[in-house]
Amino acid sequence: MTIAIRMLGRADYAATVHAMQEYTATRGPDTPDALWLCEHAALYTQGLAGKGEHMLDPGGIPVLASNRGGQITFHGPGQVVAYPLMDLRRAGYFVKEYVHRVEEAVIRTLAHFGVTGHRVRAAPGVYVRLADPRSHAMLPQAPGPAPDFHGLGKIAALGIKVSRHCTYHGVALNVAMDLEPYARINPCGYAGLQTVDLSTIGVRTTWTEAAQLLGRQLGTWLAP
Repeated sequence: MTIAIRMLGRADYAATVHAMQEYTATRGPDTPDALWLCEHAALYTQGLAGKGEHMLDPGGIPVLASNRGGQITFHGPGQVVAYPLMDLRRAGYFVKEYVHRVEEAVIRTLAHFGVTGHRVRAAPGVYVRLADPRSHAMLPQAPGPAPDFHGLGKIAALGIKVSRHCTYHGVALNVAMDLEPYARINPCGYAGLQTVDLSTIGVRTTWTEAAQLLGRQLGTWLAP
């Protein structure tokens, strides 16, 4: 079954979450999977595991509670937010593989622009080397359980919710944003973690092009 892709453009965050919850709560065995692509006005979202100390100084930016996994992150114009609405049981894979497939779609999207995306152990999302975003060299494997962000910037954050084997929330890819609000939080709960977007590493593209590319990659990698 193919994934129905919808380009929502600028969308209200709360209304979009409500629509995802409705879609998930009312879907049946034959409901098609969907992928919604949008961007949001500036706001912080705090996941279920969120701790207040990671919100340093919101200023005038709203802070909303979210029922996705993870800590605190920022959404704003110039960021492609992708919300896959998937029936994992029908797709035939579990949450761990779902996360891997979402990350792989982002990595393939970055590769289109000549940028190498990396995974970091125990820290979902996609990262790039700050000194050389186009380097294909593997990251060194640091000892111990804690993630090692040395020399890296986070370019895509992932936070999902699974209800009755069905997914919502998703992944956010930074394209061309005002990155200053990230300095007011510990991104994803990590103090000092640098956040980047495509524009700061020298890639010139539009929100629409990045959204279309990410949508195609997610449609490919998430399809059963």
